[in-house]
Amino acid sequence: MAALTKRSLALHGHRTSLALEPEFWAVIDQAARDRALSLAALIAEIDDNRDPDDALSSSVRIYALTYVQNH
Repeated sequence: MAALTKRSLALHGHRTSLALEPEFWAVIDQAARDRALSLAALIAEIDDNRDPDDALSSSVRIYALTYVQNH
């Protein structure tokens, strides 16, 4: 896998950044397009539904994996 790519976004009104491999970003970008959501809206949804003990980046990777498996 390639090096991490960091993106900045507003999440629940706060600026944050998230670092993922480009392959995961490609899946997340596609999922957002397919669902007609902004990237920030999709990441916020993932954040809202994750276990508080899980890192956001891990939750986004799991979402991307599940998305690919189901499409």
